[in-house]
Amino acid sequence: MRRWLDFLAEIQSRGEPAISIVITTTKGSVPRETGTRMIVTTSEVFGTIGGGHLEFKAIEIAQDMLATCAPVQLKRFPLGASLGQCCGGLVNLLFEPVAPNATWIDSLQQLERSRTPCVVVTPLRGDATAGKLVVSRDAISGTLGAVTLDASAIAIATQRLATRQPAATLRVAGDEFFFEAQRAPDFNIVLFGAGHVGRALVKILSELPSTVEWIDSRDGEFPDVDFAGVEKRVSEFPEDEVANAPTGSYFLVMTHSHALDQLITERILLRGDFAYFGLIGSVSKRRQFERKLVARGVPSSRIAEMACPIGARGIDSKEPMAIAVSIAMELMRHRSEIQQRSHSDNVSRHDSVSGGGKLAASR
Repeated sequence: MRRWLDFLAEIQSRGEPAISIVITTTKGSVPRETGTRMIVTTSEVFGTIGGGHLEFKAIEIAQDMLATCAPVQLKRFPLGASLGQCCGGLVNLLFEPVAPNATWIDSLQQLERSRTPCVVVTPLRGDATAGKLVVSRDAISGTLGAVTLDASAIAIATQRLATRQPAATLRVAGDEFFFEAQRAPDFNIVLFGAGHVGRALVKILSELPSTVEWIDSRDGEFPDVDFAGVEKRVSEFPEDEVANAPTGSYFLVMTHSHALDQLITERILLRGDFAYFGLIGSVSKRRQFERKLVARGVPSSRIAEMACPIGARGIDSKEPMAIAVSIAMELMRHRSEIQQRSHSDNVSRHDSVSGGGKLAASR
């Protein structure tokens, strides 16, 4: 998936100004969550904040800001009859001018390349050159314009980084700031097999907020087209690639060979640190693999963690794209469950650190 930061860097290299539109707070039923971002230039729109008249209005405001060199603006949008939307919720949007010489873009890209999490602190009001702070565990770049203000914001950002808090609007020294966590994608998918289903699945995964390592021993099976966020890798021994995958990866095995499938499966199960492992095949294939894996000393408790058959239940089509859609659905459901558990853990950890209080009042 092409990311908003890459898009900003691209237009910055062309010397073009832009408006970054980000959802800072929400209430009730809304089309997108806090932190969702859309970038608007004079000729392009990247991303979406949910579509409909809200998005149309936001683009109109952003383009007017570009034409008039307007300052940062925070606007409130009730999603009711006046916008022609029936969600009934409330969205606050931050419209932030991004100058071609904005240094925070490069800072964020460097942290992203090193997979270093950080918190970006943005004023909710100010001129077009309003400062930003980028706070990681080991480094700080930028300024909000005053030493004492920076110190207060850094303390809050550091705590939020340590407790993995989501984006939020907080008050610091009488003014409001948007504290936004930036982390490397935690949805790392390792896909073995470039057959019909693998090729169909990659088309879907490339549109999701994920990184995909796509592995096959046959160079000729990969399509000529490149997909955003997808690394194609030819390996004579695909099973050896299992050890190189990050902890918490989502493994999918669907090669052209049952013998290779079994070898890769054994390596994955012996690692045991995956977020998800799915093996394409039937119930009979699973039973056959179970017998062979037990005979090779793989614990039954590990084998039980293997999803096979894979894909959302109730979809009977054998078309490669239909199978790919069902697999993507299962991955997203599984990831959502992990995120919900992680969010609950983070809330408990934050309450423990802060004694149940809040750092500042949210908008």
